[in-house]
Amino acid sequence: MSSGEGPSQPSSKKSKQPKYSRFTQQELPACKPILTPGLVVTIFIVVGVVFIPIGLASLSASERVVEIVDRYDEDCVPAGQEKTAFIQNPATNKTCTRNLRVPKKMKKPIYIYYQLDNFYQNHRRYVKSRSDKQLRSPKDEDVTSTCDPEGRTTVGDKPIVPCGLVAWSLFNDTYGFYSKNEAVTVNKKDIAWGSDKNYKFGSNVYPKNFQSGGLIGGGKLDEKKPLSEQEDLLVWMRTAALPSFRKLYGRIEQDLEPNEQITVVIENNYNAYAFGGKKKLVLSTTTWIGGKNSFLGLGYITVGGLCLFFAAAFIVMYLIKPRPFADPSYLSWNRFPNGS
Repeated sequence: MSSGEGPSQPSSKKSKQPKYSRFTQQELPACKPILTPGLVVTIFIVVGVVFIPIGLASLSASERVVEIVDRYDEDCVPAGQEKTAFIQNPATNKTCTRNLRVPKKMKKPIYIYYQLDNFYQNHRRYVKSRSDKQLRSPKDEDVTSTCDPEGRTTVGDKPIVPCGLVAWSLFNDTYGFYSKNEAVTVNKKDIAWGSDKNYKFGSNVYPKNFQSGGLIGGGKLDEKKPLSEQEDLLVWMRTAALPSFRKLYGRIEQDLEPNEQITVVIENNYNAYAFGGKKKLVLSTTTWIGGKNSFLGLGYITVGGLCLFFAAAFIVMYLIKPRPFADPSYLSWNRFPNGS
């Protein structure tokens, strides 16, 4: 080393050790309950005692729902005709009359649903075939890149509003209800979610070039009304998670008496025959739990029953062969000190 050079400095070594804190070192105070046999049995009993009454109340409410389900897709096609050809022929009369009997008194409001089976609205390509920007603002009507194959018209390359397969396949069967030779009014207001009407669909977005191509997928829209006011479309555009689903069609704002005959005039327009689907008309009342659904009540009863069963089993086991709590002699290394 030359005389002009100073002593060499040791290179500082970077450490990956994290900065100390009680959080990173898991030293914060925590609650660590000790599950004694008595505590476990008590928890099971409490859960069982709470869940079973809730399940019974839910099941009772579900049983009070009066529901009429009528499958009409097969009976609304004349015998001997090929179903798909019949529904696709614009010259055929698709009016169908069904007679329904009210089994019990149905108190208003009575909800009208259409049910589709074997329709996969949750398919990835189907769900993606829409433009949310276009639905919200007229300035984005040209944003149709995600709507293929129903994004633009072939004539003049004009954008379709609303574009995409979801809107293109809009359900278009219609129902007219009559009782005692008088028309029953169907209220179709406020059947869509408020968030859809106020935020997802613009009040100044109007349909353009919709269902104007050679292949018509479903219903048409009123070009003089904004999308936010066309609630049938809003209900349909909220895609279902399962292949069998119900969507709200409207409400009947009057009571229906027991054994009352309801005549339904159906326009059987929607082509569910091409994909082996089924169409049903559903009239249903509601209770505090909603519509008819026994799954929730049975689920509560099942979980509560299992908890009571396990509580009884633990009590019996503890009485037959009690095990002292926190006895170190039951540890494996104390029971078998030699490893045998």
